[in-house]
Amino acid sequence: MATALVLLMNILLLCCGELSKSKKANRVRCSHHTECFSNCCLMELDTGGNFCAPKARLNNVCLPQTKGAFNFICPCRRGLNCIAKDTMCPRRCHII
Repeated sequence: MATALVLLMNILLLCCGELSKSKKANRVRCSHHTECFSNCCLMELDTGGNFCAPKARLNNVCLPQTKGAFNFICPCRRGLNCIAKDTMCPRRCHII
């Protein structure tokens, strides 16, 4: 029983290690949004590079996910929609 438990733990550690290698954490350089845990590769205008950034929260400014490699502003977190309630205001994340 103990041997089976150790074997299972080793398999889980290997799987978790593979997942962590394929996705990057926030503030790590990226070239495409699919590389990031957050699925948002944000363009950094100061240095000209891109980095992984968290998705926008409730009432934060947002833009819908693009088909391109990176974002100018991150899309909303799951369960929120990026909409403009007024034509004069930027899009923000809202619950609908």
